[in-house]
Amino acid sequence: MHVVSNPPLTPTPMPGVEHATLAGSAQGLTGLSLWSQTLAPGAETPLHRHDCDEVVLCLAGRGEVMLPGRRMFFGANQALCLPRDVMHQIVNNGSEPLRLLAAFGASPVGVYLPDGAAVALPWPT
Repeated sequence: MHVVSNPPLTPTPMPGVEHATLAGSAQGLTGLSLWSQTLAPGAETPLHRHDCDEVVLCLAGRGEVMLPGRRMFFGANQALCLPRDVMHQIVNNGSEPLRLLAAFGASPVGVYLPDGAAVALPWPT
């Protein structure tokens, strides 16, 4: 068991995306990871998928999630439920920072591009 202080969000190689891993394999977890991210206005994640289920809670701002064949808009106090292997991209289409809390059903979290290439994440998983 661990009591963990939330680390500060830090910039990532993705323009406009800040990240902090709140809990994951570094705390001995194998079936759960928790991430905090902020996307600046206009920022986006790459199109990707995970090898586990993901739930993203929007804490503030508004955005859209691009899915195969459709896109959905969301805002504060709404959650995105993304089943395992669903290709998706999150975009901040608002004028304020998009603050997200993401829970994953695995630790570490596998991230894959559309061509199947694994993404080496620049943060602890």
